[in-house]
Amino acid sequence: MSSTTLVALIIIGLVTGVVTGLTGSSGVMIVVPLVNMLLGIPIHESIGISLIVNVIAPIAISYTYFKNGNIDVRVGVWIALGSIFGAQIGAFFADQIPETGLGGSFGIFIILMGILICIKGFRGKKLESTKPVLEFKTEKRKNMAILMLGFAIGIISGVFGAGGGGMILLILVFVLNFPIRVAIGTSSLLMAITSFSGALGYFIHGNIRLVPGLVMGSGAALSGVVSARFANRVNEDILSIAVGVVFFMLGTLMILIA
Repeated sequence: MSSTTLVALIIIGLVTGVVTGLTGSSGVMIVVPLVNMLLGIPIHESIGISLIVNVIAPIAISYTYFKNGNIDVRVGVWIALGSIFGAQIGAFFADQIPETGLGGSFGIFIILMGILICIKGFRGKKLESTKPVLEFKTEKRKNMAILMLGFAIGIISGVFGAGGGGMILLILVFVLNFPIRVAIGTSSLLMAITSFSGALGYFIHGNIRLVPGLVMGSGAALSGVVSARFANRVNEDILSIAVGVVFFMLGTLMILIA
């Protein structure tokens, strides 16, 4: 590994950690386009690297939120159970998708996530006062629904390497009506669990570069902890809008070069 590549990996990791620590969203939308376009690493392996980053950084970040009481462990367990199995299915399908098709599909995914993150930013202050999309008569039905949502998140994670952080955050806030800080903390923890399952699937299919992932993940963990500590002082709505715009631009670029 050249010194230029090492520096690039660290910088990308630091930027990714800041975004993940403040929003609870997956760093895949930063890692994959930059690693693929700047370092020339194939899409499948770029996604594998992003999954490693999405294991290391969120573990450190979620611990920071946990210390502040901003993680719902009970809901997290049900989502995690579903996402672990879904991630394996997603990783299998990703290995069957041609490189070009995966790049274009990933670009579309980034654009959609960018739009949803922007919407979250614009409507953030109103979310906690609204009713949840789903209401359940029994705890058993609620747990089963959350389990199926986790399964769907896992499939998305396995195909796109997203770790499910953004999807988990959106579901917790928009569907289950979680307070934004608890949603961020819980999604960070679940992202680490889901990404580990997805990374295992990519490893089995030979699409993991361990060293770049560890280097980038270490940088992301460092900056992620720092940004998570300041999360309560940052206007998360404005940040979400800005990040959403960047993701939209990156997604468009990925489609153009696919």
